[in-house]
Amino acid sequence: MRLTLGLLFAAVAFAQTPVQIQVGPAAEGQWRPVWRFFGYDEPNYTYMKDGKKLLSEIAALSPHTVHVRVHNLLTTGDGTAALKWGSTNAYTEDANGKPVYNWTIVDRIFDTLVERKLKPLVEIGFMPQALSVKPEPYRHHWDPAQKYQNIYTGWAQPAKDYAKWSELVYQWVKHSVARYGKAEVESWYWEVWNEPDIGYWQSTPEEYFKLYDHSADAVKRALPGIRIGGPTTTGPGNEKAAAFLRSFLDHVVKGRNFATGKTGSPLDYISFHAKGRPTVVDGHVRMGSDKQMNDVSKGFEIVASYPTLKKLPIIIGESDPEGCAACSVRFNPQNAYRNGTMYSSYTAATFARKNQLALRHGVNFEGAVTWAFEFEDQPYFDGFRDLATNGIDKPVLNVFRMFGLMDGQQLAVKSSGALTLDEIVKSGVKGQPDINAVATRGEKVISVMAWNYHDDDLTGTPAPVSLKVAGIAANATRALVRHYRIDRDHSNAYTVWLAMGSPQSPTPAQYAQLEAAGQLQSLGSPAWVPVKAGVVELAFPLPRQAVSLVQVSW
Repeated sequence: MRLTLGLLFAAVAFAQTPVQIQVGPAAEGQWRPVWRFFGYDEPNYTYMKDGKKLLSEIAALSPHTVHVRVHNLLTTGDGTAALKWGSTNAYTEDANGKPVYNWTIVDRIFDTLVERKLKPLVEIGFMPQALSVKPEPYRHHWDPAQKYQNIYTGWAQPAKDYAKWSELVYQWVKHSVARYGKAEVESWYWEVWNEPDIGYWQSTPEEYFKLYDHSADAVKRALPGIRIGGPTTTGPGNEKAAAFLRSFLDHVVKGRNFATGKTGSPLDYISFHAKGRPTVVDGHVRMGSDKQMNDVSKGFEIVASYPTLKKLPIIIGESDPEGCAACSVRFNPQNAYRNGTMYSSYTAATFARKNQLALRHGVNFEGAVTWAFEFEDQPYFDGFRDLATNGIDKPVLNVFRMFGLMDGQQLAVKSSGALTLDEIVKSGVKGQPDINAVATRGEKVISVMAWNYHDDDLTGTPAPVSLKVAGIAANATRALVRHYRIDRDHSNAYTVWLAMGSPQSPTPAQYAQLEAAGQLQSLGSPAWVPVKAGVVELAFPLPRQAVSLVQVSW
């Protein structure tokens, strides 16, 4: 019956006018793997069972280096993990107020990353209790039923002694060099704090500039080759956040340095965040891709307005469909996109537009951090924004597996089903779906990622796609085609879990089935196809919210 239905859907799809996607042969420069950054609030998940499993999978995504950013690396506590919480106890003071450094938990976090050849994006924060100007209350006990603002306690306060803060940062860098080596630590990114324009920083912009200057001075004194960045503000589509970003850039260009008294501050890369805003409309989820794309565009525009900073790398420090990974769908119904193919197709479509916006504004887009990881010992598919649940990979992780299979030169792509960049930045994908693709050409292989995306989480008729791939060697007479797919029935452990009856205690056999279903899967078997004058032509239906990766090798 499933095969019959599949053939029926294919017949319906091909009764429509096909979407024409033409790839190559022209190249548009080197492919930039901007997707290779991930992050999460809870650093102590890093070395737990499912955390280590997922990090190993992230490390295996691509030959390109993957970077990992976490909060709470200097937060005081015993290392107990909880939602939106983590701690390392790196800094305390004795009875006489003398600093006590303890790198045990920090080392455990970084050891886990370095062992997997992952690179830390080191977030310098948050404020240790002994240094906080308002240390009580300090440890929060937030859960998704509470207001988000309840997390902002003593860790979000400024330092009461910047000499001690500076020395803490200095000692951290020196310890890291002693443990991992100068070359390794210089290959990491370092940044100061997180979202200082909202509750994560319980003080003024000027006080943040002071924190930044003392932190940057400390890392450069310890190791001049370190790459330091900021200000990691929220989405610049909001004018308050945009004003903070501008004032920070003004400060690093021409302000008085709080640590040295000189003009300006060291800045090796620029970071801001970009988030969407899903809602529930007529009983279904509607994504806010336009909100996220507007954040990206405004941030790039601001950076481009500073001639001396325009060419610095930009890392979008958190780049997601909305703003709270730990806010479960049980209390936030607009987050119901997270388990299935809505999240994966959104990710494919929006990453492509970020690259286009960087080209439009002429900025140096280095990467975007997907703020999603895993939540240890939570119910299966509980509606968190994560890449895996209890060691079972979600469909969205397979988009990154697809990205990891792409490399080389980026090829020109034209699609008759694509929306324009201006349409998506202004209105998102609310009318016609965005049926589009990106492509790369490596050594004797062309990879094409295509998606059928819409902001509304509603069933749509599969789109017939006519794919024309040019740029194959002129003397090739045939090529091998591999077709990977994320949709309802492929690379999708969630639908398999639902079909099992949504077990919260799967049997070993069920767990093995879910593990297999969470991997990237092929749509049919590899097939040899004819090549005519360096061109291959293919046709296939592409369901709504599906993503395909077609690889043509010769």
